[in-house]
Amino acid sequence: MPGLPRPRPLGLPREVLILSASGFFVAVGFGVMVPVLPVFAQQFGVNTLQIGLVISGFSLMRLVAGPFTGWIIRAIGERLAIALGMFWVGVTTAVAGAATSYEGLLLWRALSGIGSAVFTVAAISLLLSSVPMEKRGQASGLYQGGFLLGGMAGPAIGGLLGAFSLAAPFYFYGASMLVAGVFILVMIRQARAGTVTGELRKPRPMREVVRDVGYQAACVSGFGQGWQSFGARSALVPLLVVGSLGLTSNWTGIAFSIAAVAQSLALLPVGRAVDTVGRRPLMIAAGVITGAATLTMPFAPNIWVLIGALCVYGVGASMQGTAPTAAVGDAARGGSGTPIAVFSMTTDLGAIMGPLIAGAIADTAWGMPGAFALGAAILFLGAVYASFMPRRLPSAPDAL
Repeated sequence: MPGLPRPRPLGLPREVLILSASGFFVAVGFGVMVPVLPVFAQQFGVNTLQIGLVISGFSLMRLVAGPFTGWIIRAIGERLAIALGMFWVGVTTAVAGAATSYEGLLLWRALSGIGSAVFTVAAISLLLSSVPMEKRGQASGLYQGGFLLGGMAGPAIGGLLGAFSLAAPFYFYGASMLVAGVFILVMIRQARAGTVTGELRKPRPMREVVRDVGYQAACVSGFGQGWQSFGARSALVPLLVVGSLGLTSNWTGIAFSIAAVAQSLALLPVGRAVDTVGRRPLMIAAGVITGAATLTMPFAPNIWVLIGALCVYGVGASMQGTAPTAAVGDAARGGSGTPIAVFSMTTDLGAIMGPLIAGAIADTAWGMPGAFALGAAILFLGAVYASFMPRRLPSAPDAL
């Protein structure tokens, strides 16, 4: 039928494969920055708090830019918004790498967050609008897999580049974003938002979307994912490895790498389950599995038990990164910038708050168990909220 995406080996349209491939290269570039960014900031003679501001400033600007991304997407379309956001990140990152002062680094690194918010929301909007309801879980899983694999490769490349020059990873990331933006413009000729059935589907008004229980549950789950997966876990697990288990920091990288492999292997089967079993059961399972694994981490007697808990968490995180995204697409009836932007903002908010509050709790009498317990409670809350979603399969009309 004219206008429909041509079939691909995985049964997914061309747009999904292109977005997943671009996500891999974006994540490689982002991961390249991980080992060098704190060291680069440190050369300006700043303290630990100021180094933290360089890292959190990026997330804060993503959050600030979130409300405007829907308007940008409506004005220029997903395809151009993705490319524009990538170009913005590429240029600002390269300028940050050439910074001669801490203030310059802080400013340009924070401004990069604006472009990141734009291309992230636009890419998810195009992803969800390019597939029918019964394929959204698989599409989300493949897209998440591209980012996860890129994030695994990036730090290793960054370490090698940083050995030659601390500024080199900035230029590498900037160049990778510019290449990814061109790749999107060339490979995706036009954004077919809402044309998965060959007909233009009118987006659901935001006032209706926010009343949707599935959308609310997805936002709660996204907040938990930001809090624990992107925030508190990354901040606290290294302290457990070095402080509680008495090992070198090398073991932190080993533990996270093994857990990332487990998460990667689970993504495609989980994506299929999201589309066949339903969003609700997978979102409930995600909260229970990640919450239980989080509770066990501070009590791990050795590194192997901790790695096991991280692997279990990774399997739950594959559900948490896939099912809520599909649920957002269902609630918005395909891709729609504003609902996706709000969903993304809840994740960013969790990523900003998680490390700060969990770190503060860890310094009190509650210690590490208290910090991890709070994260687990938020994850369990996501499972409880998901239990109120309607019991419908993705193939059903307006399914959640």
